[in-house]
Amino acid sequence: QELRPKSLDIKQEELGDMVEKEMASTSEAIEDAVRRIEEMMSQARNESSGVKLEVNERILNSCTDLMKAIRLLVTTSTNLQKEIVESGRGAATTQEFYAKNSRWTEGLISASKAVGWGATQLVEAADRVVLHTGKYEELIVCSHEIAASTAQLVAASKVKAEKSSRNLARLQECSRNVNEMAANVVASTKSGQEQIEEKDTMDFSGMSLIKLKKEEMETQVKVLELEKRLEGERVRLGELRKQHYVLAGGCEDAPDDGEARPAPAPRRGILKKPPIAQKP
Repeated sequence: QELRPKSLDIKQEELGDMVEKEMASTSEAIEDAVRRIEEMMSQARNESSGVKLEVNERILNSCTDLMKAIRLLVTTSTNLQKEIVESGRGAATTQEFYAKNSRWTEGLISASKAVGWGATQLVEAADRVVLHTGKYEELIVCSHEIAASTAQLVAASKVKAEKSSRNLARLQECSRNVNEMAANVVASTKSGQEQIEEKDTMDFSGMSLIKLKKEEMETQVKVLELEKRLEGERVRLGELRKQHYVLAGGCEDAPDDGEARPAPAPRRGILKKPPIAQKP
């Protein structure tokens, strides 16, 4: 008893209750997240319109789908956990099983906490994005965190589960679904960000005549700089192609017997500077 790590110095009843409470807490966090997203959806429809409303709805819909996938994941994980306990405890009580496998139990609790925390962070990030006080990148990071937490939960459950368990197969399927929904959140967030930024960039309403003239001159400078850079890259491409033709001609005429022979002089047409490629 003295050699046991202090972090494991928990009563059997407390450890068993912690698992139950944490799984229930995670489920409550998911349900609360779904409710908050529905409220945000209603608020977005009342306070925004046009492109911003379209972007907000697309992002929030993808977040809702992700929350539903997480909810199913947690339910399946709970069922698998009960199956593991029933098949592994033998004559021992549930609390005794958790105490005997305290390291595994702590891993399960940690994974469940991470999933619930990730869901809460995602909703808060989505709320800030809808209110235009947050960054789109926050949503992307939260989606990645949820995918990582899901993998942690599956790994913790897989350690004690039977390979032929149907609940384990369902949990792995739920995990793949969560990853897919998280990827959808990332995709909708990136496309929405590009759409909003493009609209903001091209919105010139409210500008004065002087401001418009200044913007026009700055844009002309950028266009000239890009045209000069493009011309330089086209020349570089032509030189690279010319060198490629020369080297390719020498390789094609190389002898098969391995003897070194001077490469034939290239045709005059090859030495000419190739025409500048036209813009497609």
